[in-house]
Amino acid sequence: MVEIRSAVPREYVSIRSIFEAALLEIETGLLRRTSVLIAVEEGRILGAIALRGAEIEAIAIRPRRRGQGIGSMLINEAANRRPTLAAGFDPSVRPFYASLGFNIVCEDDRCRGLLD
Repeated sequence: MVEIRSAVPREYVSIRSIFEAALLEIETGLLRRTSVLIAVEEGRILGAIALRGAEIEAIAIRPRRRGQGIGSMLINEAANRRPTLAAGFDPSVRPFYASLGFNIVCEDDRCRGLLD
């Protein structure tokens, strides 16, 4: 069973590797400056979301676990902890954010979503 919980600093190396596997550029120190939630199953981190206030800075799931609802679980838990959520993202992931109820506006090659 997948559990969503707050990350602790000793887990940041694993979290960073998940973000990097998703080809996300993570600035140095981002994990220490944000609130990080992780999806864990049997002690293994499956995915993570980094939040700076209401802004989703990054979200990623291990490649072999994508499409199993883990990203949705992370977003839903983040929404339970924040009155609104916002995210900037590539149009290729628009269906994911739209399926969760984000109001989306796209310009050029970037989209912006708001969930309130």
